[in-house]
Amino acid sequence: MKKNRNLLWLLLALAIAAGVYALRGRIHFDWRTFLQQLRLADWKLFILSTSLIWAAYLVRSVRWAVFLKPTHRVGPLTLLGTQVIGFTGVALLGRPADLVRPYLVAKRVNATLSSQLAIYVVERMFDLGAMALIFSLALFFAPDRAALPHPELLQRIARTGLVGTAALAALAILVRVRGEQVAASSNRLLSRFSPGLGASVSARIHAFRQGLATLASIGDVLQALILSLVMWAMISYSYLETTRAFVHSPQLARMTLARCMVLMAASMVASTVQLPVIGWFTQIAAVAAAIQQIFGAQLEPSIACAAMLLITSFLSIIPVGLLWSRFEHISLKKLTEESEHAGHAPAKPGSAALLPEA
Repeated sequence: MKKNRNLLWLLLALAIAAGVYALRGRIHFDWRTFLQQLRLADWKLFILSTSLIWAAYLVRSVRWAVFLKPTHRVGPLTLLGTQVIGFTGVALLGRPADLVRPYLVAKRVNATLSSQLAIYVVERMFDLGAMALIFSLALFFAPDRAALPHPELLQRIARTGLVGTAALAALAILVRVRGEQVAASSNRLLSRFSPGLGASVSARIHAFRQGLATLASIGDVLQALILSLVMWAMISYSYLETTRAFVHSPQLARMTLARCMVLMAASMVASTVQLPVIGWFTQIAAVAAAIQQIFGAQLEPSIACAAMLLITSFLSIIPVGLLWSRFEHISLKKLTEESEHAGHAPAKPGSAALLPEA
């Protein structure tokens, strides 16, 4: 499996290199303008943006502590390291490192990995709901909503986001109250088409219900929701200030919240498949293309902005995470491999992933 993955990454790198070489004569890129855009940018806004993203990891730590409250009482900052190290793993090693956070939390609080994977699913649900709500409200009430590209389409997407958020909340309530029946019904229905699909969906519903069970009261739900909204508001503002930092590009310097929401959506679509290192450049290319096509910015500031968005919102945590993992004697590579193959046994402190690197 590992050899196949490495081969896939090599083939993708070669394909990207071949594409860049083939298009070298068609793309007129001025390095002097690119560097000038970075030099003349307002770097105080980059620092502010990075600070907001780092603060968002702290909010994630507090929120995970809320999810753990019914079974494990931990301090709000106890899990900060698991979030920082986990996202550092994703930035460096790609999506296979997504399991590092629940795996680390399981070890830290001596819980089962299955229970933390269930919380991870619920965490993603709150992320999706909070982001959809902020995105939809920003598009609905933006003063410049009529001037947005394809305003009718964006309004439909905003309405769909609100309906989807409401549907997600209704589904969560249904699974929380009648999870066993929903899982059994899904298994019977889907097994008619594919037995494996029915069993897989049923297992996911059970895991989802297990995660929802961590929210023991309405107060916990509201607390998790407020934390999610605060966190995504911080992330959105970070994106907005990063784009506005390019003061010598009129399209970017005058970026509004509604336009930034469109850019965030494009960025998230581009980051869906995150490959190690290679994915950085594919994401920059995709986001730069969106900036250029949607907002009409020139190529050089578009690429500069896309690169800085990636650095402030995703890569800036890497130095902190590497130092933190070194301090805690954690090997990110071993931790990623172990989290991929870990079972559902109770986590034991001091396993190989927590030993010093060789």
